[in-house]
Amino acid sequence: MTSELREIRINPIVPSESVLIATARGSRPKKAEELAPRDSRAHVETCPFCTGNEEKTPPTILARPDEQDWAIRIVENLYPVLGDDRSQQDLNLGLQQTIDGYGRHEVIIDNPNHGIALHEMTEEHLAMLFCTYRRRMSELYDSDDRLRYVLVFKNFGPAAGASIPHTHSQIVALPVVPDNVQAEVDHSHRYYEKHHNCVFCALIDEALTFETRIYDRESGEIRRKIDVGQYVIERGEKFIAIKPFASRYEWEIHILPLSHQADFMTVSEEDMADFSRVLKRTMARLDAVLGGVQYNYFLHSVPHDRDMQTNTASYHWHLEITPRTSIPTGFELGSGLFVNTISPEDAAEQLRNADI
Repeated sequence: MTSELREIRINPIVPSESVLIATARGSRPKKAEELAPRDSRAHVETCPFCTGNEEKTPPTILARPDEQDWAIRIVENLYPVLGDDRSQQDLNLGLQQTIDGYGRHEVIIDNPNHGIALHEMTEEHLAMLFCTYRRRMSELYDSDDRLRYVLVFKNFGPAAGASIPHTHSQIVALPVVPDNVQAEVDHSHRYYEKHHNCVFCALIDEALTFETRIYDRESGEIRRKIDVGQYVIERGEKFIAIKPFASRYEWEIHILPLSHQADFMTVSEEDMADFSRVLKRTMARLDAVLGGVQYNYFLHSVPHDRDMQTNTASYHWHLEITPRTSIPTGFELGSGLFVNTISPEDAAEQLRNADI
């Protein structure tokens, strides 16, 4: 275990984003709160997402393997953040501007089993799920050239924003590229122009090979050594799960392809099998350490816009998993600085040592 830390770490992907590692904050007085027990029932009669209740949802958009005996089902979201009809025009009133909230918002019912957790699903089912994401993303991009970005995400548990306990994820197709994705794309491109290498690939190489030394500014002596390889949580043949050096959330993990790949939609069936294996084991580690973890995950891939070809060499698609074990405080909201109360090195060690 490392000693008490108080340091600001710069995100190498988006240098304007910083994280304050303050491990002493983890010992501050706080009310003990237990997570509500997970609803592990396989079927709930009143759940609109359970089999037999298909009439309680909007019509099926896509079902795998088929609508009669589905393992994964996509429907429109009843409460969409964006609509597929152009109800109003864009407005420009001086400094006040609006863009029509046009787009698509769909729900992916991940599994017919109501209470199954991600790490309890088979590797084959997880591969089918992410292949379904890939297929639907492609269909949405092809359906309308006004859609500039398709975001896939999952909210699991009330702390992560899930309003229905049945396991599900969501797809939102937007007329704009989200700012956080655009920031990743822009900084990655600038890094590529300077170093002729993808910054994500460089970070993966570091995670596998290098040691970082931190020196004392006054004496010049080595204050701490960090074996960068200690951030690796899981590794498959084609994918790697890494604990970010500048983790915004205590147990945050990113999964990336080991070789350069900008567009999630180009992942092969063979590679998706390896991805699902790494994902399942990663989620099992989180569950073993945290127990009933509530989390979000979201898929960041290169935007399909006019700059796509320019950014293909510099951007690297990845899945970000962000367990929700704390609530942002006034300092974080007021400063824009994430506060992490657990050393990423310690968190990575606990996850690697988890018995799965």
